[in-house]
Amino acid sequence: MPRVADHDARHGQITDAVQRLIVRYGLTSVTVARTAAEAGMSVGLVQHYFTAKEEMLLATFTRVNGRFTARVDELVNRGEAEGRTIAEMLRQALTELIPLDDARRAEFLVRLAFADQAAHNARLAGVQRETLVGIRSRVAQAIKNGTVCGEVAQGIDAADQALRIVAFAEGLALHTHIDRDGTPKPAILAALDDYLGRVFTGTCRRAQLG
Repeated sequence: MPRVADHDARHGQITDAVQRLIVRYGLTSVTVARTAAEAGMSVGLVQHYFTAKEEMLLATFTRVNGRFTARVDELVNRGEAEGRTIAEMLRQALTELIPLDDARRAEFLVRLAFADQAAHNARLAGVQRETLVGIRSRVAQAIKNGTVCGEVAQGIDAADQALRIVAFAEGLALHTHIDRDGTPKPAILAALDDYLGRVFTGTCRRAQLG
């Protein structure tokens, strides 16, 4: 057990170092030597855990996506416990994609850097596609749940609306990244509320009974 924990901790230490390098200098700055220096370990130790730079990059991208997924799961669990509507929980989840603070800004820069690299790397493109499909699937499931609950009208195409909603949120994320001062958080939340309000037009039957 301690060996597994140590292995995971080293992986995290290395991938966190890669993320910091990407945020500060860009993806092209990442080398095994620089990552080792940033992580405070030897080149040999980094190479023990990652035999190639590509493996290190893939692990970093996967870790960033994993953190996003974990936060969304936590938000949903908390929202359900507090009796929030599906639309409210979905809005909270989507804001995790938008660079509204330093942590989310760092993750967005990593995703942006990998999006460029994925255009020329099939393995990274595969991870990127899998991540996008996963996000759209979660949004589609929220819409389906809304249909059952009464927040969404019958006959709505969940997959089609999920594609539009995720694309809209990612557009907001890009605008926030490019023009932070001109894209304040209240405006972003209002835009998300307006867009989600076109799909989540009803009231959950649980709320009506309450």
